[in-house]
Amino acid sequence: MQVALDDYVWAAGIATELVNTTAEVWRGADRLPDLAALVAFTEQHGHRPGGDDGDPGALAELARHGRISDLHAVHALRTTVRDLIDHPGRDRLIAGATRLTSSAQGATLMPDPAHKGRVRWAVPLRDGATIADALSLICGMGILGVVHTLGERRFRPCTAPTCRGAFIDTTRPGSRRYCMPGLCGNRVNVANHRARQVGQAHRAATRDRPTSPE
Repeated sequence: MQVALDDYVWAAGIATELVNTTAEVWRGADRLPDLAALVAFTEQHGHRPGGDDGDPGALAELARHGRISDLHAVHALRTTVRDLIDHPGRDRLIAGATRLTSSAQGATLMPDPAHKGRVRWAVPLRDGATIADALSLICGMGILGVVHTLGERRFRPCTAPTCRGAFIDTTRPGSRRYCMPGLCGNRVNVANHRARQVGQAHRAATRDRPTSPE
């Protein structure tokens, strides 16, 4: 498989999804407890626009051949990536992400599956690489691409009060606030709505309360 240099949005998205599978984020329930969960993760997030050498299932295929040692390596990888997101100094991000790309063969020009007759810069994964190697390369390329294109301020903790997640913001305006907008954002909206209802009820009760005679 290969990771194109302009695939940083997809790659950073996988990095975000990976760091948010931990038991810490899910309050005790690790979302990557076994190899079957790892395969499911790669099946859900492995496909990207333009495909992968005509094989959108390349990442999942590596996961299916994974061993327990590979699962442990992926667990270690997500800790490393989370540490980079939590401490986003520019030099630190670049150095850390560069180490994550050590499983690459080196940048080269390869056919662009989305545009016939065109080529693009890409980084192929070395022969014999594991699923942990592949995810490491993807996360590293995602981080480097975001730092280069969008800057180090795009690495943030989730702003939901009860969440311990983190994310890499690749949105155009850079205004993302939650690690999982559909979950954390909805929780915050529900909490705010309930708080407004309680406040309105309290004000109504205070307003309607009889005044004690003097």
